[in-house]
Amino acid sequence: MSNLIDLQIQIQKLQKQASEIKVREFDKTVQDILVKMQAFGITAKDLQSAAGGRKRRGKDAAPVRAKVSAPKGKKSGVAVAAKYRGPNGETWSGRGLMPRWLKALLAQGQTKEDFAIKN
Repeated sequence: MSNLIDLQIQIQKLQKQASEIKVREFDKTVQDILVKMQAFGITAKDLQSAAGGRKRRGKDAAPVRAKVSAPKGKKSGVAVAAKYRGPNGETWSGRGLMPRWLKALLAQGQTKEDFAIKN
């Protein structure tokens, strides 16, 4: 059975071999990629879009699905005036989950009314 030093020497040799193979095959791989990009009409912009999670829109692209909107009478995304302001300028409308900054201040014994925005 090999000891730790022997294994570390083997690892170093294998890593060096892997680096040499990578350097040797790099240009060939880039050429293969360029050939495929040309064959499929792929541009650098397409690659950037794909990396960002956006879909390519072209003649072969799938149809766009309609967005599901909120039922009539209910407004989504309506901005609500802030009711509370923290010591560092943070604000909260009083809707949804209580923000961490306010929870921490309440845990210290202060009240929500201490941070209420007076009109």
